[in-house]
Amino acid sequence: MAFGKTLDNPPLFVKFYHRFLLSTVLTLGLTFQVEAAQVIGLETPNSFVGDPLGKEYFISNINGEPEARDNNGFITKLNAEGKVTDLKFIQGGVADVLLHAPKGMALVGPILYIADLDQLKGFDKTSGKLIATISFPTSPNMRVSLTDVAAAPDGVLYVSDQAANSIYRIDPSTNHRVDLLIHDERLAGPAGIAIHPKTNHLIVVSWEKGKILEITPEGQLTELESNGFFTGRFQNLSGVDFDQWGNMYVSDITRGKIWRMTRDHRFQVIAEYLPAPADIGIDRTNNLILVPYYYMHAAEMNGLETPSSAKSKGEKRTLADYGFIPPPPKPGPEGMKK
Repeated sequence: MAFGKTLDNPPLFVKFYHRFLLSTVLTLGLTFQVEAAQVIGLETPNSFVGDPLGKEYFISNINGEPEARDNNGFITKLNAEGKVTDLKFIQGGVADVLLHAPKGMALVGPILYIADLDQLKGFDKTSGKLIATISFPTSPNMRVSLTDVAAAPDGVLYVSDQAANSIYRIDPSTNHRVDLLIHDERLAGPAGIAIHPKTNHLIVVSWEKGKILEITPEGQLTELESNGFFTGRFQNLSGVDFDQWGNMYVSDITRGKIWRMTRDHRFQVIAEYLPAPADIGIDRTNNLILVPYYYMHAAEMNGLETPSSAKSKGEKRTLADYGFIPPPPKPGPEGMKK
């Protein structure tokens, strides 16, 4: 995703806050859950995705200013256990690769598509070789700032343009032809996008006004959720994805929260006080949430609650239900002495 000026240079207290959390947030998973893993040594990680088989993962690293043409962005590759196999699997400035500020990503078969400023680039997910470079129409009055990319089941790609309040449609079967799906001020800085697993409609989260929108393949826009006149639930939404049961997850990078919206449209905060969670992903095969921490230069993958273990509507959930902290100890048999 792309960030506004207020987030490019965080104040000192924010930097201290993130350094403090480095020893807490990123050390929780491995102590109680084998699926959990943490990744450090990243550089402004923005997007975290996994292949559909759950055997490998990729993290985009902006490595600098989010709009700079500095050709130093890179992609980190991880194995099935979340261990880094190649920190700079794809790297700008190496082997004639141009990669400035990689943001959102999507996997389609053997190709890893990456949104990079005003181009969408496709790389072989095994070799890292560049396969396709797709440019987007520009004009003197409108710059292009691609933010995220999502792939529909039929292989069609959708790309959000945060700066231009636009969504593009790309058809790989017709030499990656680019069409404008929708240009609408109601998009309010479209950041993260995902395909709804049931309807195949495009779900978009708004960076500027904290809205969640739905767009049909024909470009018809519907507002699903937004802040009310007296309430401000969301601030700067950055990522969105779905689990295998159709629950939706959205990340708010400014408020440090991850929300879950169930299929009956109930919202729950599953984690908060996080250090700038950016464009999250969901591994549906292994039921994991993939969280890049933008300012912390780190990322984490952790388990999600399954419907079979879900609590009742009236019972309060805790971070332990979603794998972010260890579960409380079980009470011993009645009458047992400490």
